[in-house]
Amino acid sequence: MDSFEINKIVAAVLMVALLVIGIGKLSDVIFHVEKPETPGYTVEVEQVSTVSSSTTTTAEEKIDIAALMAMGDIASGEKIFKKCAACHSIIKGGKNAIGPALYNVVGRKVGAVEDYKYSKALAGYEKEWTFEELNGFLKKPAKYIKGTKMAYAGLRKEADRASVIKYLNENSDNPVPLP
Repeated sequence: MDSFEINKIVAAVLMVALLVIGIGKLSDVIFHVEKPETPGYTVEVEQVSTVSSSTTTTAEEKIDIAALMAMGDIASGEKIFKKCAACHSIIKGGKNAIGPALYNVVGRKVGAVEDYKYSKALAGYEKEWTFEELNGFLKKPAKYIKGTKMAYAGLRKEADRASVIKYLNENSDNPVPLP
């Protein structure tokens, strides 16, 4: 194949591209349609109010935490926690990883690990990690505290959340009494 044939092929491709663009521009000129000033119909959209973390907490407090914690099992919680271990340490004196160390987390103030840089949402959250708070957070972290940088989808099953909370509570110097 010599260069003359390659030039003919490239010219043909360019000619087709120009022809398509030209026909499109020409049809816009010939068949110009003006948009109406007011639309023919309006779409009604309901205003969704944003839910603050305080209203989320009150909704979560309605859960019977004692019944929820009765569903949990520490051995099962240890197995489920393996998902969390990719980002969190649970051993005493453990280092922070992608997420903060979780030893002694139950009963601790949210955002209290000294050498970990929390998101603004968690640093400004003025509560403690109680059983209720952990339950709400572990269900769907990004929805429970908006702005957290924890990108975990959450634990949907109540028994799984209760098991992990019990496991977290056991990994403490002074485990909090169960409700």
